[in-house]
Formats: sequence, structure tokens, C-alpha cells
Amino acid sequence: MSISRYLEALTNTQSIEELWDLHTRKMASYGFDRLLYGFTRYKTNTSLGDPEDFVILTNHSEAYTDVFMGQGLYFHAPMVRWVLENEGACSWRIIGEMISTGTLTESERRVIEFNLTQKVHCGYSISFKSISPRAKGAIALTGRADLTQDTVDAIWEKHGPDILAINNVAHLKILTLPYSGPSRTLTKRQREALEWVGDGKTTQDTALLMGLTPATVEKHLRLAREALNVETTAQAVLKAALQNQMFVLEA
Repeated sequence: MSISRYLEALTNTQSIEELWDLHTRKMASYGFDRLLYGFTRYKTNTSLGDPEDFVILTNHSEAYTDVFMGQGLYFHAPMVRWVLENEGACSWRIIGEMISTGTLTESERRVIEFNLTQKVHCGYSISFKSISPRAKGAIALTGRADLTQDTVDAIWEKHGPDILAINNVAHLKILTLPYSGPSRTLTKRQREALEWVGDGKTTQDTALLMGLTPATVEKHLRLAREALNVETTAQAVLKAALQNQMFVLEA
């Protein structure tokens, strides 16, 4: 499939699952068989935000993600430091340079040691351009276990512009698709109630429009706030909108 045909298929996907299946298979054709994509809208100078609010997509094994993500190793990963400070693509060869110049912290060294036990030893990282200081997206492309960094660099030398373009388009498409994490998906009624509130309707107006009592509308709004882990309905409207859970066509 040509790059143009592939990008057309990618941009026409209607769900995160469909996109991720397509994208992982395409990257595997270049030799990158394990991917880890992450995006946050809640970054500060000292934090990436609540991990529960991250958009995380990966085809790494649970043995890897349970430690790297579950135990917070990602926060000390050298390439995470790089993507937070830079934009564009970077070979993991830079890790060797960090080691040789003594610029790694002890926590970063432990991340590298863990990665080596999981055969995560060669690849490229892409840091996507952000339009907000609070937002950051990146993807780590891990080379097959039988490849070396020299081989991966040669692949990038030949196909790098195409790989970068494909990942940029995938990132932009992901931002348009609903994503709520494992336990924060709104029900149809919760979403509908938030949509009416987002349109400026009062609880009484919403009740009339939905054919419910005001008490039932309040219940749906309360459950929406709980599902999204926010304190106010205004916050729920904003968060649901950012997660593309409102005003979207059903996938």
C-alpha cells in the first residue's frame, strides 16, 4: 500500500482501536514491533498530570507496562526527558552518549537496565509539536529484539521522513477520537446531559429536553462528575470535551 493510500485509511479510522491496530501493523513493517504512545493535556513544570488522565496506547507486553507505566519508571526514562525538552525525532543512540558523558541520573540508569531485561534496546522517539504548554504527546518506536541501533538508524536513514509523517498524522487523528481510559467512559445519558449543559441549558431545560425529571438529570450529572473524577459540572463538560466524549458521532 502506498503512503498516500495508507494515510487515507489512517485518517478514515473511526475508533482508537481501529487506528492503533492499523498503526502498529504499519510500524512493524519498518521493524518497529513495539510502540508506546502517550499524550497529556495536564502537564506542568513538575508533573505530567494524573496518569489516569493520560492517553496511553501500547502493544508492549504487560510484563513491561506493569513496571514501566504501573510503577512510574516512565517518569525517569531518559527519552521521556528528551521528548519533554525537544520536538521531532531522536535516535536512541543518544542514550549511549548520555552514558558516556555521565549525564544520567541513578533513576535513569535503572530505567535503562530494566529496558534491557525486556529487550527494549534500540529504537526512535518522536516528540510531537504542541500548541499548549500544558499538552505533550510522544511515541516510542522500539525496534525488534533481533535488531541493533545501527540497523534501526539505517532504517530511519531510508524511511525516516515517511515514518515521521505517518506518526504525525496518527497523533493528530488520535486527538480527534474519543478516549476515556479503562473506567471513565460516560454512558449515553451522562454524555447527553453534559452536552445540553455545555449548550448553556439549565437543569430544568435539560430535564424537559431529555424527558426526565430534574432529579434524574442531576443524578446523571453527578455520575458523570464521578466518572471523570472532577468536582464541578463545568469541569466535567471541559474534560469530556477534551476527551472527545461529547458532540461526536457514534463510532
